[in-house]
Amino acid sequence: MGKVVLVTGVARQLGGRFVRRIQRDPEVDRVVGVDAVTPEHGLGGADFVRADIRQPAIARVLAEHGVDTVVHMDVTGTPLGSGGRTSVKETNVIGTMQLLGACQKSPTVKRLVVKSSTSVYGSAPRDPAVFTETTPPKSLPSGGFAKDAVEVEGYVRGFARRRPDVAVCVLRFANILGPRADSPLADYFSLPVLPTVFGYDPRLQFVHEDDVIDVLRIASHEPRRGTLNSGTFNVAGDGVLLLSQCSRRLGRPTVPVLLPAVTWVGSALRTVGVTDFSPEQIRLLTHGRVVSTVQMRETLGFAPAYTTAETFAEFARSRAPGLLPPEAVARAVDRIAALPEAAGCGRRSADGATDKAADTAAGPASTSTHSAG
Repeated sequence: MGKVVLVTGVARQLGGRFVRRIQRDPEVDRVVGVDAVTPEHGLGGADFVRADIRQPAIARVLAEHGVDTVVHMDVTGTPLGSGGRTSVKETNVIGTMQLLGACQKSPTVKRLVVKSSTSVYGSAPRDPAVFTETTPPKSLPSGGFAKDAVEVEGYVRGFARRRPDVAVCVLRFANILGPRADSPLADYFSLPVLPTVFGYDPRLQFVHEDDVIDVLRIASHEPRRGTLNSGTFNVAGDGVLLLSQCSRRLGRPTVPVLLPAVTWVGSALRTVGVTDFSPEQIRLLTHGRVVSTVQMRETLGFAPAYTTAETFAEFARSRAPGLLPPEAVARAVDRIAALPEAAGCGRRSADGATDKAADTAAGPASTSTHSAG
């Protein structure tokens, strides 16, 4: 018999795409998709089980289907439907605990793949230029999805100690972008005017959603000769982009805001429902983050098809002007422009002028993780 793969989070487009792709592999006999919400997209020939991974019933699903490979994709930073932050955190943390508990008791589970994030490294002013998988963060994330990811990885490490016979692979993805990207950062880049932190021009990395599917598939199977697909791996496209480069490639003006006022801007944006401008995202857009992908290439044996720049270009082509509701846009821009510190910059940026402060701050990608103006 071939492999029986269980995938969580299949109601999201990324989870649905992975299910449709993995079931075409000849070594896979059956795919079981699990989510608390019925997917609006098709899952091909996969079996769908409506189940909440926060509940102990997930253990019965593993047993009934004789699952040997679990791909945990239900670790995310955005709610699905009407769910809020509390629901997301419970699914990320409590759901992972329940799923790992079920895997620990299952005699058939032999492989576990977990979708994590490079946000576990945090973003701080004294960060190293490049994070490796073993680099400890200078400042642990204090909240939001980044903190969830840290907790999830802690539970996964505990599971790996208790079940050394199970091959465990944790994939730390950089910011995932693409034509169908659904994330707080994708929402941020979809704004008509991008609020930025005055005097900072962070370095950013992206990974294309197609590459996400491909590397998850590799991690789900037995390793090829000369590779090893258990352990923790950073996953990102080659190269980096400065935030100022991103704004110019999108054709969107920026509104530089003094750092003390950035939190207020985030609250204003959340009020009008434009984007989740969380404190962790503010830190990313202040100090940036770059990770090493040497282990991804040399140990896991995966080479992304898209560079960071190519990934962003694909995303930019999918974001035509006028995607956002005009009323929400107008309210968001008005509230940003009302800041006394940014009023002058806001008027110039709204006219389409290039932000000179951000251009001045932009340095070579190989320098420090942020540039002070």
